[in-house]
Amino acid sequence: MAPSVRFPSLNRLQVEALVRESLRRQLKSGAVRGAAPNPLVVNISARHCHLTQQSVEILFGKGHQLTPKKWLYQEGQYAAEESVTLIGPRSRVISNLRILGPCRDIDQVELALTDAVSLGFKIPTRNSGDIAGTPGCMLMGPAGFLEMPYGVIRAAPHVHMAPADAEYYGVENKSFMKLRVGGDLGLTFDRIYVRVDSSFKLEVHIDTDEGNACGFGADVPCELIR
Repeated sequence: MAPSVRFPSLNRLQVEALVRESLRRQLKSGAVRGAAPNPLVVNISARHCHLTQQSVEILFGKGHQLTPKKWLYQEGQYAAEESVTLIGPRSRVISNLRILGPCRDIDQVELALTDAVSLGFKIPTRNSGDIAGTPGCMLMGPAGFLEMPYGVIRAAPHVHMAPADAEYYGVENKSFMKLRVGGDLGLTFDRIYVRVDSSFKLEVHIDTDEGNACGFGADVPCELIR
């Protein structure tokens, strides 16, 4: 017969203290949270480019300014009326590559993997702005050509969030999260790069290949998890 085990009895104050400590730990880890400060938005980012003002003028003429065509979810960001033709290896092209504004301090082209394969590129997956050692390309506009020695990437899936969102999810800038996508396929992305800034609205960006792979659509539920 196994010996009996006697547990120490706890009074009410001790039980309440243990419950409070348990809740504190869960809140700290993000296991128990209140209502999210902002709704989660997931958008597919199609192929596009970012350009400096100098490059815009090379492609469209001296003094040319980008014209907003469609405002994007992030404050102040837009798809421009202007587009360019991308010339890749072996003279393969993509026409009407959309420019996103406003102008930035670097030139960068973001393609999906299938775009790169069709052009003959071998491009790395990088976070925006991390373009050292990446392939280059030629861009053609109505006023001239722009030779980019580097700057063509496949953008890593990422989430924009404000500090309040980061606090809610228990993450920091430049950390990683997971995106669980529901629907018929039920796919989870394990490395969603976190970008935190007070100007950001909560939004996940995936590219067209990733959106097709997970069957993403307007009615597909998504959840950010640590």
